[in-house]
Amino acid sequence: MRALHVVVTGRVQGVGFRAFVVHRAREQALAGWVRNRPDGSVEVEAHGSPGALEAFVEALREAPRHARVEHAAVEWFDAAEAPDGFRITG
Repeated sequence: MRALHVVVTGRVQGVGFRAFVVHRAREQALAGWVRNRPDGSVEVEAHGSPGALEAFVEALREAPRHARVEHAAVEWFDAAEAPDGFRITG
């Protein structure tokens, strides 16, 4: 299974970005998690099909109306198994 790890920087905390991420991940039937980081960025890990993951990354770069994404650093990897569902962990 393909997976990715993304660190998103910009105005992404306190603007509904994590809820946006969960919504988009569930639309693409992805599993994983999203959390705020102490430095003001948001960290995401998602597991699923390559096409769904690519569409998900594009959605992250667009961001919801009140957020502003400056950069999304994406690292792809292979995963043996995926977590259940997609959730906010912090």
